[in-house]
Amino acid sequence: MIKIVSDTSTLYSTTQAKEAGFRVSPLAVSIAGKSYKEFDEINSEEFVSIIKEGHLPISSQPSIGDVVALYEEYPDDEILNISMAMGLSGTYQSAVSAAELCGGGDRIQVINTRTLCGPHRYLVEKAVEMAKNNRTLAEIREFVEKKMDTAKSYLMPADFDYLRRGGRLSPLVSHLGKVAGLAPAMTQTEDGTRLTVASIKRGFPNAIKFVASALQDRGVGKGWLVSVSHAAAMEKAEQAVKILRDLMPEARYEILPLSPAFITQGGPGCVAVQVIEE
Repeated sequence: MIKIVSDTSTLYSTTQAKEAGFRVSPLAVSIAGKSYKEFDEINSEEFVSIIKEGHLPISSQPSIGDVVALYEEYPDDEILNISMAMGLSGTYQSAVSAAELCGGGDRIQVINTRTLCGPHRYLVEKAVEMAKNNRTLAEIREFVEKKMDTAKSYLMPADFDYLRRGGRLSPLVSHLGKVAGLAPAMTQTEDGTRLTVASIKRGFPNAIKFVASALQDRGVGKGWLVSVSHAAAMEKAEQAVKILRDLMPEARYEILPLSPAFITQGGPGCVAVQVIEE
């Protein structure tokens, strides 16, 4: 049999993933002197509420030991670990190191999807569906690698300080942005390893319109999934979907809560817009 394994960048808890037919290793977050496995021990709204009390969070990848233990539950099966983007986390490296420690050879394979969250979730869900339909590991891998190349992600942080701390904006630009009510739009680099500033617009709606225009240029429309994820900011997510749907009505839309680990990058109130061709 083929077992699909991933991580909580899919926005599934360990329990939800089991119910959906796959397994995840949870990323961890630390805040206010405590560490939590995301989704299992703390949800996004709880996490944001602690941040708003003035605490700074950090995140970390699943431990190699946890991933090894997961692999070892399936000693006689082929395993495909569909991992979040290398570079944005050490999760991919942990998955590869765990596979090497298990000595599984080609029995345990790991894919660096170069994406995360919405598109990552879609790839894993489709892989599970294909495994249930008795497709081979090679066929599933080929599908994932073909579709992941169509993924594109944008992030609209609500807090310039998160970009300043991450070195993505200078203190001066960060200060001016807050004073002037500007809204940055970040995007993944082509190799998926980091975030970079794509545009800075006046106000959140204009930032979303910039994203919509870029996605239209990419050909997004019928046959595409648009995932809008948020850090305890449902109203902004719904506003984003309305703007995007008005400009790209034939795409399929979903709204999801961002994971605590990703919120450590974007901050409370951030919204991510991501697409992948179905």
